[in-house]
Amino acid sequence: MFARLKKRLFATHPLTIRQRIWRRIKYILRIKQLSKLLFAPHPLLDIRMRYVHKHEIGSYEYRLGLGAVDRPHYGYCVYHAAELAKKLGIPRISVVEFGVAGGNGLVNLEYHAQEIEKCLSVGIDIYGFDTGEGLPKPQDFRDLPYHWKQGFFRMDVPLLERQLKRSNLVFGDIRETSVNFFERFDPAPIGAIMHDFDYYSSTLSALQMLEGDENYFLPRVFNYFDDIAGSEIEMYCDYTGERLAINEFNGQHEDIKIADAYYLLARKVVQPWYHQIRICHFFKHSQYNNFICKENEQRPLQHVT
Repeated sequence: MFARLKKRLFATHPLTIRQRIWRRIKYILRIKQLSKLLFAPHPLLDIRMRYVHKHEIGSYEYRLGLGAVDRPHYGYCVYHAAELAKKLGIPRISVVEFGVAGGNGLVNLEYHAQEIEKCLSVGIDIYGFDTGEGLPKPQDFRDLPYHWKQGFFRMDVPLLERQLKRSNLVFGDIRETSVNFFERFDPAPIGAIMHDFDYYSSTLSALQMLEGDENYFLPRVFNYFDDIAGSEIEMYCDYTGERLAINEFNGQHEDIKIADAYYLLARKVVQPWYHQIRICHFFKHSQYNNFICKENEQRPLQHVT
């Protein structure tokens, strides 16, 4: 009898304690999530977005419009790049990710590309640039060595290659791969670029690709910059990191400019990632001035007396 009681005490009691602790943790997490929603600027919209996302309600375009997809900023850039290409009569585009790390972004791009091809009937090729060895050594203060460290974000190459279905990995130093990329791959026009090189130096080298032949670009290219907002830790500013690279590139080029997406910032509900979208304008592109709006838009006088 004593042996049976001992077994019950030591076998069931610890499990009960673990269950109680886990229930308490789940309760705290629910309270935090609820507080987050209640104090959000638009709690009902956030609740709807989370519900639609979780249950995949509606079409892809509907969910993308709500931001109810993984990495909505990726989907936004790719969708609207493909939409612009379609209006210009371009059947295929390329999408680039600078800084692949573990590969989650490329996997996500493949999902968006698959869905967008169904929606718009525009082909999409994907290219991911990385060394495969993690971040290089920061060159100076402009690369934010107080936040980034050599070796961060190493890639498990065999694992990622098994996971990818359609993406092209471009390995090497961006100072070299940005130069020979077009000759090596002869890509369809680039319509969207995801920038996640973290450093000022690497981002500036990546931006030099924008100097390539106009045939390799749409006249307006959607860009997402991952590291231009941040927090009190990073303290990104116009004098370091990706922001400095953008400013220097703009200062060096008269006919190519990377500009804010003011139309997103003017929306009634502004998502945090709206601040990270930039549009690269190729003003001298032969298709920049091609008309893409409604053919005959009129606004006649109303209530004529």
